[in-house]
Amino acid sequence: MGKTLDNVYKHQSLVYKYFLYVVSVALIVFFFPKGGKFKYDFQKGKPWQYENLYAPIDFSIQKTQEEIEEEQSAIRTNKTDYYSYNASLISDVKAEVDEGLNTLFQSANFSSQERRYLRELSEDVIEGTYTNGIFQNIPESESVVVVKNNEAQPVSPSDFVGLEKAKMGVSDRLSDIDREGVFRLQGIIRNSLKANLFYDEALTESALSDELSKISFTRGEVDQGKLIIAKGEIVESEDFKILNSLKDEYESELWMGNNYYFILLGYTILVALVLIMLFLFLKRYRIEIFQNNNKVTFIFFNILLMVFATTLMVKHYESYIYVVPLCILPLVLKNFFDARLGLFVHVLTVLILGFVVPNSFEYIFLQIIAGIVTILTASELYKRANLFISVGQITLIYIIGYFAFHAIHEGNLQNIEWILFGVFVLNGLLTLFAQPLIYMFEKIFGLVSDVSLLELSDTNSKLLKELSDKAPGTFHHSLQVANLAEAAANEIGANAMLVRVGALYHDIGKMENPTYFTENQITSVNPHDDLPPKESAKIIIDHVIHGIEIARKNNIPDRVIDFIRTHHGTTVVYYFFKKQQELDPGVDTENFKYPGPIPFSKETAILMMSDAVEAASKSLKNPTFTIIDEFVEKIVKGQMQANQYLNANITLKEIEMVKKVLKQKLTNIYHLRVEYPE
Repeated sequence: MGKTLDNVYKHQSLVYKYFLYVVSVALIVFFFPKGGKFKYDFQKGKPWQYENLYAPIDFSIQKTQEEIEEEQSAIRTNKTDYYSYNASLISDVKAEVDEGLNTLFQSANFSSQERRYLRELSEDVIEGTYTNGIFQNIPESESVVVVKNNEAQPVSPSDFVGLEKAKMGVSDRLSDIDREGVFRLQGIIRNSLKANLFYDEALTESALSDELSKISFTRGEVDQGKLIIAKGEIVESEDFKILNSLKDEYESELWMGNNYYFILLGYTILVALVLIMLFLFLKRYRIEIFQNNNKVTFIFFNILLMVFATTLMVKHYESYIYVVPLCILPLVLKNFFDARLGLFVHVLTVLILGFVVPNSFEYIFLQIIAGIVTILTASELYKRANLFISVGQITLIYIIGYFAFHAIHEGNLQNIEWILFGVFVLNGLLTLFAQPLIYMFEKIFGLVSDVSLLELSDTNSKLLKELSDKAPGTFHHSLQVANLAEAAANEIGANAMLVRVGALYHDIGKMENPTYFTENQITSVNPHDDLPPKESAKIIIDHVIHGIEIARKNNIPDRVIDFIRTHHGTTVVYYFFKKQQELDPGVDTENFKYPGPIPFSKETAILMMSDAVEAASKSLKNPTFTIIDEFVEKIVKGQMQANQYLNANITLKEIEMVKKVLKQKLTNIYHLRVEYPE
């Protein structure tokens, strides 16, 4: 039982990676849109690369979105306007005219015959005027229907009568009658007329909706077995529409019944293969990342984030697929790791998304090219202008790529979707979000970016200020080591910024007991003279432990603390060891060794060399080129014989290059000149 538990603990890192792998595959497949994938890839204006294609099923030819919108626009333009006929209003007009006549009869002496005549005449005029009704507003449409007594009656534009026209019609009817009271009757009727035809918006919209709903989304059928396109034939506009119709029908029918499980299986296998490639790459070429579960989780999290954002866009806003700033992925990974890993992960992510995005070839081509441009142009992101320049180049690549594909597909520059240029610009603006995203990832995953390193390298920061106050000699030593190490790192292509920051902080533990270190002793009094060698050695060794504690209290990142832990490796405090050996020949070297670990990267190895060379160079008197050369060779050779670089991925060639830089820098420090013969 105990042995089993030991094995579990021993392999828990590997178990976690298996778990992360399975969960990632499951999530990616879950994110994918639930639809099949057409087995043929085709593009407008390019030859059909497969065998003759015959219709595998009966299907309808789908109209394009443009054709449907054109039909809808035509229906809206020629829609019928409906007006309601208010019959009760005519009675109100008659009553108002009758009241006007009564007033007229009271003011003047009319015979009963004349009164009867005027009343009958008013009835005839009102009835005639309201034969087709009076419009409140003259219709702009030529197709008008009046709903009268629940019957729809079309009205031609020549019969459109407004209120003013109706009043003129009353005058025309009565102007030829030369009888007493008719002129006064004309005025009464004109003043009483009101519109009784009102625009019925609800009925008009309802009728329009009915018309729009009758639009057919298909135009013709293709019978099973009919030849759709022959091998080598150019995919013309009509062929393209038919092939797209077949594709839509095929994909909608495919994701049904037992097919569902086979499609899921296929997606799972393909995604699993892609992620296996990532694991193999990390294990073969980035073993330090592969062994760090936090970093592996970070990489997979970024992949899942991009897949989730893109698939969400495919499901809801397919036309705006390029809004997703996929180039953030290589930007972020290059910032935290290296360009090769950033590009590799970006390509794998694009391959995964190629399963589900429309026009997959175009998408994969554009995204990979944009990713390569990102890797080539994005450097030193802590410089504000660099990110803007890189994003501008990425956006330009998208625009040029789209322009080229459009020219290939259409054979002209017509029908360019200008809105896509806006989409590419929006993509670029969202890519600028990489900076705050990098900051958030630093806090969540405990990683260190160049921006953070730049902040840490500020010698006016609280911790370095404290070091310069308490241990000025150590501070000056750290600056000198930083300059040496940075130059060496640049020479062999290591992370110069990281090395510089590591050098600035590597000796902060000396703040605990600054006077016990020679560079801080301003008088001839040496406190070690009153201590036994063993105790002195312990104080010297403990500056590593104290440095780690101080760094953790001040939230210094682990990548920087690594330099504090490793800058002496497991070397021996030789001076006090020899003094103790004089007192006790059988002394154990273990009591005089630094706790380690030994350097495990190029950067930590460079710091060990630079620190030892700079510290020991203070003992040089009247140095010459030969003395410096032998001096550097002796120190580095001693470290190599002590097996301090076994775990560092630094080659013998690179060590020679570092030694060369250290010799050159020391020569400059001591202002040596070439000795000319007398």
